Amino acid sequence: MSNPPDQPEPPDSLIPYDEIVQDCLRGVVKRVLEDVVATGGLPGGHHFFIAFRTRYPGVDMPRHLLERYPEDMTIVLQHRFWDLAVHDDHFEVGLTFNQVPAKLSVPWAALTGFVDPAVNFALQFAVSMPEAPDPEPEPEPAGDEGSNVVSFDFKRKK
Repeated sequence: MSNPPDQPEPPDSLIPYDEIVQDCLRGVVKRVLEDVVATGGLPGGHHFFIAFRTRYPGVDMPRHLLERYPEDMTIVLQHRFWDLAVHDDHFEVGLTFNQVPAKLSVPWAALTGFVDPAVNFALQFAVSMPEAPDPEPEPEPAGDEGSNVVSFDFKRKK
């Protein structure tokens, strides 16, 4: 939506409203999972599809799953899950993938989506991947470079 020609564009906000709203909406997912833990299971026909970035810092999952889902993954919490634990910065859950049990740990900030199809409820999240720190510089190789030995070539004048 653009402003009429006689009104200036609003200034850029110095308050990160989008990030604040995203964090609050992730809090909805956290609260729902806390309720599942507190009651010992999913109520009625509720079940959840939870999508996340697999390479987000802090995601912990078996290597074979990371190789199969190198960027994004959606898990389903419905009939067979265990050890659901909700923490301030992440959740953990045990699931079965092709009859192989696995434990996942997912930071809230890695979530890209949450759907409860039983009641047609869905949330989508923007995920900003943190920038990787610059790699540490490699140490100087041993030898002539960087050593304290100075060589002189003395030639006799004739």
